[in-house]
Amino acid sequence: MARISVKAPAPKPEPELKKLHALVGHWTFKGGFKAGPLGSGGKVTGDWTSQMILGGFFLQGQLTEKGPAAERRALMLAGYDPVNKNFPTQFYYDDGSRFSGVLTITRNTWTYEGKWAAAGKQYRAQISLMYAPDFTSGTEKAEISADGETWTPFVEAEWTKAKPAPKQ
Repeated sequence: MARISVKAPAPKPEPELKKLHALVGHWTFKGGFKAGPLGSGGKVTGDWTSQMILGGFFLQGQLTEKGPAAERRALMLAGYDPVNKNFPTQFYYDDGSRFSGVLTITRNTWTYEGKWAAAGKQYRAQISLMYAPDFTSGTEKAEISADGETWTPFVEAEWTKAKPAPKQ
């Protein structure tokens, strides 16, 4: 008997992943860190460049920021979890700190909630980004907590989508 081989269709990204396309491209930001458990605070500026990767299943972002202490870089990965209907997200910084949490998207408001490991300690983190309807600008506000009950402002920044993306 002859075997007939049928190739399964390639998997396609969940439709919800299209929401992440709003961040694709190059962004700049400026704002300030607030004084708190992670330092004395101060001004911050930076760049963010992101793209969809691995067949459109994940968003990869690269961050460079200049803050009060030094310049630092980060790598971010986000995908979609159809079971929990959210976007698991990881940030990895070149100082060894990291954020692990989930992104929830409600129209133009994007909220990250999770754990931030920095300076040898673990904090809870809440980061809200409120984007303009056309997704060309936004405002970020973040808070951290050592106990999950008392929250301290951590950073506030203004984001602007830049065109075109810089050559790498």
